[in-house]
Amino acid sequence: MHDFTALKNDKSMQYRGLLLASIFAIFSTSAHAQKYENFVMKSSSKVIETDTIVLCKGNKPQAKEQLLACNDIPVNSATKKANGKVEYKPVPLAGQKSYFGEMNDYVNDFVRRYLEVHDQTLTSVQGRSSTPFSLIDNVLEKNNIPKELKYLAVIESALNHDAVSHAGAVGPWQLMASTARLLGLTVNRHHDDRTDWYKSTNAAAKYLTTLYGELDDWLLVIAAYNSGPVPVERAIERTGSHNFWDIKKYLPRETQGHVLAFIATASIFENLSKFIGLGSIPMDFNFNTENNVAGNKKVAIKKPEFTMEELKSMAIVRISQPISLEFMANELGMDINLLNKWNPDYDLFIYKTYPSDFYSLRIPKDKLEVFIQKKDFLTKRSKQIFNEL
Repeated sequence: MHDFTALKNDKSMQYRGLLLASIFAIFSTSAHAQKYENFVMKSSSKVIETDTIVLCKGNKPQAKEQLLACNDIPVNSATKKANGKVEYKPVPLAGQKSYFGEMNDYVNDFVRRYLEVHDQTLTSVQGRSSTPFSLIDNVLEKNNIPKELKYLAVIESALNHDAVSHAGAVGPWQLMASTARLLGLTVNRHHDDRTDWYKSTNAAAKYLTTLYGELDDWLLVIAAYNSGPVPVERAIERTGSHNFWDIKKYLPRETQGHVLAFIATASIFENLSKFIGLGSIPMDFNFNTENNVAGNKKVAIKKPEFTMEELKSMAIVRISQPISLEFMANELGMDINLLNKWNPDYDLFIYKTYPSDFYSLRIPKDKLEVFIQKKDFLTKRSKQIFNEL
């Protein structure tokens, strides 16, 4: 889960199939454990040797106790440095145009709006982050994982070690019981290691390392951490791409939002922390310049600015389920550019990164009656559209 309130390179098919059969089928996030087990039953694997390990054998998955011995696969040995450490790619943050390419402006804008919407929670997390961040940094460094991955715990649990999701995920890293046990944690009615900062962080580091070994990109790792690796692998196979933006529309909508929330949170804490508590990032801020800060100057929260004529012609309707603005515009004869202008933070609601369960949607007043008549149809069809993406 990612809301605060509860808050590639080509590889051989043989290697990918092996990893899926021997690792990913037993490591599950959210409520997908059974799905992974079904998937692994359809996979086959052969013995593959690396510099230090022999991966799992056989055409069928072995018992879980045996499979656990095969999970010490940090990454393909080809990515190791001479000193034996794994060389990971950096975690992409807002402003890194070399990584985000044509999506760079969109990412920067998303981060800006994310801070405006979640500033209160980000401020709260920042105020109590010193001790947990110090512990997480030490564990990640020990595992040679980029320190920016600690912000995954922020979007998973808002650094609440007692957090419990509706699906039963527990702790700062929101691990399911089956996943936690397979990662070596004790989970029973008397004791739950998932609430232990040190033990759960070590388990999460092991899982992240395993995911990176298959996906070779941190945004794909974040996606797989949320949805499980199977949807990510299927999206990769469908597109032939290991680029998050290429496969994004084939991932669950919640997973898309999870990745965007991670980018925003990591970027804000790493490079924009002085704006936390101020409510906004200055419009002229250069995301590519680290030394561009606002000092002690109070920055006003950016609110949508409307003309008096727009306000007179505007109606506000509360919705609890996202509606495709493009579909609604076509169906009701609205101006899509006007809808986007009037609802600048709407995609946060679509991707489930909005702090409220409802959204106050601004539409033309002369379309209010037909909107009310067709609201159920628009909502139902939009759900189909979003599921298709």
